[in-house]
Amino acid sequence: MVWTPFFSTEHMEVISKSKIIFDPLYGFIHLSNLEWEIIHTPFYQRLRWIKQLGFTFYTFPGAEHSRYGHSIGVMFNAHKILQRLGRAVPDQDLFNDSVQSPEKAFHQSIRLAALLHDLGTFMFSHTTEMAYIRYGETTHEKNGKGHPDDHEHLGSYIIKNTDYPGGITFILKKYRLDPQKISNLVKGNDSSILANQVLHSEVDCDRMDYLLRDAHYSGIQYGTYDRDYLLHHFRVASVNGQDIVAINHNALHAVEDFLMARFAWYSQVIRSARGARFDAIAEELCFYMLEKGKIYSYSQLMDMIAHDPEKFYTFNDNYFLSQVHHYYSNGEFDKNPRIKDLAFCLLFGKAPRTVKCEEFKQRILNQDEDHVYDKIIKRAEDKIKEIKDILKKKGTEKDWIVEDLPKKHIIFVKSRKKLVKSKTSENLLLERDPVKILMDNGDVKLLGDVENSIISDLQTKFNFVPNVYCSDSAYELLKLEGIISG
Repeated sequence: MVWTPFFSTEHMEVISKSKIIFDPLYGFIHLSNLEWEIIHTPFYQRLRWIKQLGFTFYTFPGAEHSRYGHSIGVMFNAHKILQRLGRAVPDQDLFNDSVQSPEKAFHQSIRLAALLHDLGTFMFSHTTEMAYIRYGETTHEKNGKGHPDDHEHLGSYIIKNTDYPGGITFILKKYRLDPQKISNLVKGNDSSILANQVLHSEVDCDRMDYLLRDAHYSGIQYGTYDRDYLLHHFRVASVNGQDIVAINHNALHAVEDFLMARFAWYSQVIRSARGARFDAIAEELCFYMLEKGKIYSYSQLMDMIAHDPEKFYTFNDNYFLSQVHHYYSNGEFDKNPRIKDLAFCLLFGKAPRTVKCEEFKQRILNQDEDHVYDKIIKRAEDKIKEIKDILKKKGTEKDWIVEDLPKKHIIFVKSRKKLVKSKTSENLLLERDPVKILMDNGDVKLLGDVENSIISDLQTKFNFVPNVYCSDSAYELLKLEGIISG
């Protein structure tokens, strides 16, 4: 099937006269004809119906914002960073289709990569994505590429495999931009270190937006920081003849404030038991439905992208909830009482109990002490196995648990030891992710190497926040067995 755009060229010319979006954080954001055309494709409009924070709105009702607004905000932050770095072309060139230059192509490409970075986002964002990654349909295929079934690769597939009228590939080519180049930028492996840093680093355009946006809509102010002051101090520095992004030493504490805000946000909201419980349940339900073939598979999504964008548009939060409700209502979940109970909890906001014991305590650990982490995670996994064995022997099908051990560390920055271990170049200053500080004498240092930075002491730390949830009946049984205290 070849998709026909749902608006005529004539209509496009009319609406393009007002290519401005008002954002609650930044005010008016101007869009080019190219960006406006992309935003009005089914691929981008789908993001309106995907919540930025998954099921966090069950705990913080204001957190109803979408990936649609976030992605536009990321583009705007990328634009502002380029302006501060002196790598932006004037607006009269950027928004004039007749102007062509390498400088404009660079500026426009970074804006587009920022705009499109979440194009492959799953239902309820990262919530169900983890189920697709765990299931790993195409990862394990005989002819698969071996990459995870995640939103980044799905977004890249959209950018490179929709060469039909109204498709992203088609539109990019129409404006003389290389889809592969945009895909490389989205994945953070462009030839330009500076470009990769703007889009993917410890202080990048994505994080700059979601910290403020999530704080604004949730009402929780952990994510706030001084964006204007931070932006003002972005600079271009040269290392071994290559341009990189650095931040003036004058803004050292603004950078630290940013990193601490992110650490607190993930610790107190995203990974807190209250904030993560319904996401963990949704992941379990999604994984079950993938196993049973009751929800779109990754390969089906790829086929929709290539042939039926309007069908792919339906792959959003509404689709997930409707599938859960459909199978809950028609008795399909009756075959598995645990899954039926989980569906009830998710559909009707019935919070599960949190299992609290020594093995599931939140801890501040050291990134460089892998042996300590391995022992702690092993103890948590052994405790989960013990609990499962007890529930299997003495409980019923209604006595269930949902394990939610962290899949990523909550860090301030990656430690020097970890950087050295994972480095792709001889000079750590040429690594994409770590924050670089431009000193008053012109030297460039990693943030963790700056003597008067508190991050130099905190750079090895990470927050280990395991969560395990259970049904009410399981909770009572575990109390009776002395596994948990009242």
